[in-house]
Amino acid sequence: MEKIASFTINHLLLEHGVYVSRRDEVGGDVVTTFDVRMKLPNREPTLGQGAIHTIEHLAATFLRNHPVWGERIVYWGPMGCLTGCYLLVKGACESRDVLPLLRETFRFIAHYDGEIPGATPADCGTALLHDLPMARYEAELYLKVLDSASDKNLYYPA
Repeated sequence: MEKIASFTINHLLLEHGVYVSRRDEVGGDVVTTFDVRMKLPNREPTLGQGAIHTIEHLAATFLRNHPVWGERIVYWGPMGCLTGCYLLVKGACESRDVLPLLRETFRFIAHYDGEIPGATPADCGTALLHDLPMARYEAELYLKVLDSASDKNLYYPA
């Protein structure tokens, strides 16, 4: 079986950041997939399950309700390796295009204080697996990356 493109990125060189993972044509439209890398793969602890689950709920809700980007959001969800999330956006975009949106999103998460949207047993498959304090903490850490992002945080290593 042929190795898929995302497994050809040297994860030992990957920094925290926002990377264009792929672009696909779907029904005549381009969909850009972003690798929103919050943790250094294989070099620091992963995101806790409760934290990433809460980040998923808060970010997905914020992004889909965003007044400018909401109609272009296709998907937001966690990576299986628990080092970040995927953001899929309608349109051919670059990492710099979504930086302001991600800064807004992670500021929202870092300062969120309330009921987690969709975190009831009727709405969520694992309603008890949430950790708002850690989600806020991880969002604050990642904001430092987003606020000082340079090419090393926006383009995959060669």
